[in-house]
Amino acid sequence: MAEGTNQPHVSESAPCCHISSSSRIRISDEDESVELSNVLNMLGYGHEIRQKRRECHEERDRLLTAQWGNAYDVITVGSKAEGLSRYFESDMDVLCVDNFIKCIEAGCDINSIPENTSVCRMDTMICYPGHCLLLLERGFPIQLLLAMCDNGHGKILLSSEAFVNCLKMASHFLRGPIPNERAGPSLPCTIGYFNADRVYAFRCHCPSILQRWASRSRHWPPFNIVKKVVSMGAFLTPVGFKGSETKHFEWRICFNTSETELMINLNDAQIKLYVLLKMIGKDILKPRHKEITSYMLKNIVLWLAEKNPQSMFHEKSLFSWLRESLLELRTALSQKHLP
Repeated sequence: MAEGTNQPHVSESAPCCHISSSSRIRISDEDESVELSNVLNMLGYGHEIRQKRRECHEERDRLLTAQWGNAYDVITVGSKAEGLSRYFESDMDVLCVDNFIKCIEAGCDINSIPENTSVCRMDTMICYPGHCLLLLERGFPIQLLLAMCDNGHGKILLSSEAFVNCLKMASHFLRGPIPNERAGPSLPCTIGYFNADRVYAFRCHCPSILQRWASRSRHWPPFNIVKKVVSMGAFLTPVGFKGSETKHFEWRICFNTSETELMINLNDAQIKLYVLLKMIGKDILKPRHKEITSYMLKNIVLWLAEKNPQSMFHEKSLFSWLRESLLELRTALSQKHLP
């Protein structure tokens, strides 16, 4: 034993053997990572096919928005918007954004919003983080009439629960889509041979929330993407925090289009890392841990991208980052906390 340590004495020749062995393992890992990357390309996760899928969904959104007479913006979100799933591979996640109602956080100037737009003020004081109450501040949108109630202080409060129930009743009179059972804020429907999850939402102007995100020290994304994400704003969807006493009146603050923008600006290795995590999560982990969602896995990839230089993510490092991601997930599960 070496003096003063619990480690065995190492001869001068030993490090050479150790380095050689380590090197062989690393090279093997890199070769297998490259091969795995090629396999994912063949399975439809390469850059070109992802880009083509995104373009097709953007064009579909444009046509559907025009059909609504621009009263709603139809926005595909989730894996379809990211180009990571085939047309019939999974449900279509769609936001239907009302263009006549805008929500603003406390401190924002209402006069900066056109007069023909109804305005709701967000109240986050008594809600779980990521949620708010909505108080009608200007206008009287007839489409929200059945969702309005008195907050007890002379203000009109909008009920998220009543809002979704009204939309659910109205969906039974629409031609074409066949309505399915409600799922949280989503009103699923069947259109032809595929299912769509429709969520009706309002645009939300919340600069203070986005600036807190933008001001973090980071390796990624670059400044121009950070600036673009901040400019995209947010959305409010009709769902409260589970277990909250005011959940039927709460609205969730969402950043769907910003999330899509971040995902499409990941490099090829980071996107494939996320694809692998989703496969492992769905087939291996979720049967044992129901709480694991693709949203959790996406957050892990985004955190790794933000905290590490982009040059470290390449096709030869795929297995290395996969191990790191699974360690991050294990920590999150054991601590019951994922930032």
